[in-house]
Amino acid sequence: MSIVTRTYIWSRQVGVMTHKEIVQLARDMVLILFIVYSFTLDIYLAGSGITLQLNNAATVVHEGDRTSASREIIGLFQKPFFQIEGAVGRSGEGIQRMDTDKAMVVLDIPSGFQDSLRRGTPARMQMLVDATNSVLGTLAVSYGEAIVGAYALDEGLHRLGLSRDILEQAPRVEIDRRVRFNANLDDAWFMSITELMNMITLFAIMLPAAAMAREKERGTIEQLLVSPLTPFQIMLAKVLAMTVIILLGTLVALFGILHGCFHVPFRGSLWLFMGVTMLYVVTTTGIGLVIASIAANLAQVGLMSLMVFAPMVFLSGAWTPPEALPVWLQQLMLIFPLHYYLDAGFAILLKDASLATLAPSIEGIVLLGSVVFGFGLWRFRRQFE
Repeated sequence: MSIVTRTYIWSRQVGVMTHKEIVQLARDMVLILFIVYSFTLDIYLAGSGITLQLNNAATVVHEGDRTSASREIIGLFQKPFFQIEGAVGRSGEGIQRMDTDKAMVVLDIPSGFQDSLRRGTPARMQMLVDATNSVLGTLAVSYGEAIVGAYALDEGLHRLGLSRDILEQAPRVEIDRRVRFNANLDDAWFMSITELMNMITLFAIMLPAAAMAREKERGTIEQLLVSPLTPFQIMLAKVLAMTVIILLGTLVALFGILHGCFHVPFRGSLWLFMGVTMLYVVTTTGIGLVIASIAANLAQVGLMSLMVFAPMVFLSGAWTPPEALPVWLQQLMLIFPLHYYLDAGFAILLKDASLATLAPSIEGIVLLGSVVFGFGLWRFRRQFE
């Protein structure tokens, strides 16, 4: 038999087996619904429901002064950062609303506030902030300080008989800020892209393992053992089938959610992004192959996939900037392929990075992925011996 004939037969066997895996997956409606949800609604909720910006923080007021000065400063706490939800009769009531999550900010203006301003003595007010979410709490304090600081400057100029126009004539330093790649600081771009890459990682690990676990549960693993297929062909068919499913889900998410709903610009080459994604999925499936060789059923696959997936996400830079981690965790982060895939994905989609720029990230994916895939293949073949 010639090499061409053997190659054709070998490829034909892998193709038939790959088709079988896709058909078998299509019959598992629970898993199909989970895949559809993960590449659509889950990414949409991550992009639209999670924000790192302060928007309409619920604010209540205890106005003990009831003067034009107190009303004026309260009027400065407006949308889009703050939203006045009403007044309280005493300070303790405002704290109670914070404790029951009915308010995030309490403005407490004591009596004598306006008289202190007119006499030129320190006028005090209190701003209580719920800092359960430290990011939003810090933003609320910063915006509050900016509002009160601007009000204090206007009052000081008024006492001196000056206006803000005089400041235009004074020497000053101007800050001309430019934001690259996400000029409007839109959280949805970052959150949706991050969630997409997380879902790609989860399914690259879980789907090959789930496919093998189904074979064990249904007793069809014995049929594979007596088939004319080699362990490598069986493994390759499962990897190819699941890679096709993940890439289709990625395309749906890219055009239906990221671009369709959040208007992510896709400045780089989508072909390059899909190529890097395919490389990442194929190499990451090695983790799934290891899990497949250990797990006996789908429940174990799910638990073991989450055990691997969680540290990969938290040590990839998806949620925590690498520079914010201790040094030893920064070093540990370098052994996770998701770290390199996130760098490459954002660089392609938002920065239009070239292949030369992406070389370090792609090298990291290939080197780590080759080790993981090789170990997964070795574990996978052992169970057929």
